[in-house]
Amino acid sequence: MTLTLASGAGAVNILRGIDLAVAAGESVSVMGPSGAGKTSLMMIVAGLEQATGGTVTVAGHVLGQLSEDALALFRRDYMGIVFQDFHLIPTMTALENVSIPLELAGRRDAAQRAAAGLESVGLGHRLTHYPGQLSGGEQQRVALARAFAAGPRLLLADEPTGNLDNDTGQMIVDLMFSLSEEHGTTLLLITHEPALAERCGRRIRLEDGLIVADSGVVVPTAGAVSR
Repeated sequence: MTLTLASGAGAVNILRGIDLAVAAGESVSVMGPSGAGKTSLMMIVAGLEQATGGTVTVAGHVLGQLSEDALALFRRDYMGIVFQDFHLIPTMTALENVSIPLELAGRRDAAQRAAAGLESVGLGHRLTHYPGQLSGGEQQRVALARAFAAGPRLLLADEPTGNLDNDTGQMIVDLMFSLSEEHGTTLLLITHEPALAERCGRRIRLEDGLIVADSGVVVPTAGAVSR
């Protein structure tokens, strides 16, 4: 997989030949210096950016063959995404934020499932609170509940503890791994924290758009993420 972007100074090679397979149910951390291509890799796997070379296959779907509408439906049905900055809708309550992917999927029990999801992250008493009324840790717990609401096969997490203090970040990490295990969800985690990376079963390091270290060799299986 490659990603090359045009700039005023010429072509910029963001990813320069990534060959990666992630098995279903695996937990994988991605580390590397700023500008190594970590977030670009995640955005490509999520179908939010398109690789300029190679093939990206997630859960048996070749992302480059899907239209923008099909990619949106694919993310809704197969993925959960957690960002550093929470990305909650400020004018919606915690319950409404978690209900969104369920309502888009046509779930008639969206509100009930969203309430159960918030209960599972310890926010059953915060259903009607707006993001501005919640602490950073509580907002990230809402984001986790939303990410897991539809039972995703793949969770993408980009620096999920980056805006949190150590104790709150540890709580979020524990919840994330617990929910991933409970749902049997594949986890692809971008982090700059070595201790957090070590909690994953497999650890990858990116530098200058290339994988320079990989702690494990994985045989692709059904449901894998591949190049």
